[in-house]
Amino acid sequence: MPGGSPERDPVPPSRVGSMTSTDSGSTPKPPARDPWDLPDVSGLVVGVLGGTGDQGRGLAYRLARAGQKVIIGSRVAERAETAAAGLAEMGVEGVEGLDNAACARSSDVVIVAVPWEGHAKTLESLKDALAGKLVIDCVNPIGFDKKGAYAITPEEGSAAEQAVALLPESRVTAAFHHLSAVLLQDPSVERIDTDVMVLGEARADTDLVQALAARIPGMRGIFAGRLRNAHQVESLVANLISVNRRYKAHAGLRVTDI
Repeated sequence: MPGGSPERDPVPPSRVGSMTSTDSGSTPKPPARDPWDLPDVSGLVVGVLGGTGDQGRGLAYRLARAGQKVIIGSRVAERAETAAAGLAEMGVEGVEGLDNAACARSSDVVIVAVPWEGHAKTLESLKDALAGKLVIDCVNPIGFDKKGAYAITPEEGSAAEQAVALLPESRVTAAFHHLSAVLLQDPSVERIDTDVMVLGEARADTDLVQALAARIPGMRGIFAGRLRNAHQVESLVANLISVNRRYKAHAGLRVTDI
């Protein structure tokens, strides 16, 4: 809803305490919804496009380890099957490998974890397969030169907004940008203490993505605005890369006071 106020704008101080009272005889307003009241997503099938890469494979591993049914997608089905078999060897069940189109069609929620260079081409080819699906874009448009990592600004404004333009019949959200692939894939790491910034246009969709993030021990999904704000979230990865290189770490994010 361009031009409208975000669904989760904070209640002005003057309105606090008056949400259930009447204003000049008007109908009482219901109390505000608890932002931590999230849906049960345990029964959803999650597809991961780019699930043979480090980030995608790590997300597939963590979600499957949490009990989620996961399908790994790849341009070549055999590569996806090999990646799924590798996760089975790590002790997780319920992971299947399919080509990208079959993965998209067979999933309720689809995470896009492909390299930025192949983002547009991949989504263009899957427009029909992703129709009606909830898409979670976690792609970071990042480049590298002698000075290190830097953010790229797509013509549409962000990778997520490019996904919106290419997938008019899908419900696009953005999340999982700031997670360390090393930690995601490390079976000795029991918890990943970090927050996942979730962006989207519909509260029902962002609530679902938040709930999916919360399936992974240590993570919280945090609503972080509409998709027009996705660029700065995607770009922050360049800063985290610099942090990790300097401190030899696998830094993530924590949002305070919530």
